[in-house]
Parts: sequence; C-alpha cells; structure tokens
Amino acid sequence: MEFDLRKAINAISDVVQNRPAPIREFDQIYMKVADMVIQAEYVARVFNNKDVVFVGDGDGIALSAAHLKVQNVINYGPKSITVLDFDERIVNSVRRFGEKLQSKIEISAHLYNVAEALPPEHFAAYDGFHINPPWGASNDGESVIAFFERGSQATKEKSLGIVVIGDDPDLLWTQKVLRDTQKRALELGYVVSELLPQLHSYHLDDAPDLRSCSCLFRRIDPSCMQTTSKPLESKLLENFYGKSSPLCFRYVRERPTLNRNRESDQLYTLEKLEVDNG
Repeated sequence: MEFDLRKAINAISDVVQNRPAPIREFDQIYMKVADMVIQAEYVARVFNNKDVVFVGDGDGIALSAAHLKVQNVINYGPKSITVLDFDERIVNSVRRFGEKLQSKIEISAHLYNVAEALPPEHFAAYDGFHINPPWGASNDGESVIAFFERGSQATKEKSLGIVVIGDDPDLLWTQKVLRDTQKRALELGYVVSELLPQLHSYHLDDAPDLRSCSCLFRRIDPSCMQTTSKPLESKLLENFYGKSSPLCFRYVRERPTLNRNRESDQLYTLEKLEVDNG
C-alpha cells in the first residue's frame, strides 16, 4: 500500500489539535508531529488486529494509529485500543475523538494512576501494551519500570510491549535506564525483539536534542508473569517526574467549560494521592 505522507501528517495533525496542553511538572512532553507519524505507523503494524492498552498516552499515539487506519493512510492497525491515564483531560479528549472512529475501531479511555494497583478488569486482558513513561533520569529508571510492570500485568501470556524511553549514547543515564529496563523485562519473561534507536524528538526547551528509542519486547516465558498487582512503595514515588518532583497527585481533573469540544490551557485541578505507609 502506497504511503501518502501529506495525508498521514494531516491525520496526525487532527490528533494534535485534540490533545490538551502538556503539564511540564508531570513530565508531559509531547513528541513532534513527524515522529508521531513514524511511531503511529509502527504501532499500527506491530499491533495489527490486536487488543492494545496504552498505559499513559499524552502524545496521542493511540489515536494516531487508529486515525491513520480510519483515514485509509494505512490498511492495518489495532483491533481495539484502551488508554489508561491519570490525566482526566487526556481521558476525555481520547473519548471525544474516539467517538468519531467507533464505527471502525473500538476505543476506550479510563482514569488510572500507575502508583495504584492495576484494576482487575484490566489484568491480563490485552495482547500488547505501549508506554512512553517519565524517563527516569533522577530515579535510576524506576518510573520506567513501574510503567513497564503495569503494561506487563495488563497483557496476556503471549504479549508484545513497546517502550519509548530516552536514548542518547552521550548521556550515560539514558543507557543505564535502557539496560535496567531490559534487565527487568528479562525477569518478567520478555526478550528484546527490536530496537529502533534515537527515533523521536520532542518539544523540550531545556534539552531539544534529547531523543528517544522505541524498544519492542516479546514475552517468551509466561511462567514469569506477575499474578497480582500492588500499589507502588512510597520510596518509589520520590523523584518520579524528575529531581525533587515526586508522584504525589492521583489525578489531574478537568474543569468543565462551556465549550466542551475544545481544550483550554491550564483548566485543571489536582487530586492528592493517598499513600499507605503501613
């Protein structure tokens, strides 16, 4: 199938127009449009005809992969998409846009914070997962591993997982996080199936040249699957979003406006996370 680049970029632009403004203190840093096209096509190809869960998706890659197929830019893509995100603005924007695509692909979105145990209805329910978590520069990659474990818990025995994380050979912390993520993946029964290095760039003012890779994991040993899901330990919440930036809020809540079809900058409230230290 011939790939129409103009049509692809226009489709992704629809998704970009729909997503809410990023909140920098929660490490919401959005991928640039051209790289969204690349990632969305890759996601659609890897997860063709599969039920996929996105654990966090501020970038809008889930909708992008679906929209490329609905707009006939590509003729493959996920069978269904579920987005789990702690930001109600993102959840509502996915639901609104998804309503336009429901005749072609099943799309749902739910409030969820990785600090909490994965709800039972999402446990081992999907064929694959996708994450682009906080990259873990200040917590030795623990934020990446937390998202990876939730994605793993949400998927079936023979599952695939796409992980998008920082990748710069000149920044040692990115290489250590990549190593430690692969180490934890091995413990959970996965192997690296494919690595696309330094693939994406971001709207990141303080590090405009920092890029990310896309790493595809394939589960080969179901005996390593976690059988339960527990809240994160309080010590893992420290520096979750960066140095001195802990995970202390459960949800970003959207403030309703008169014009429900458009996002307004900074219209949100924060819901505190209750941590049980006992």
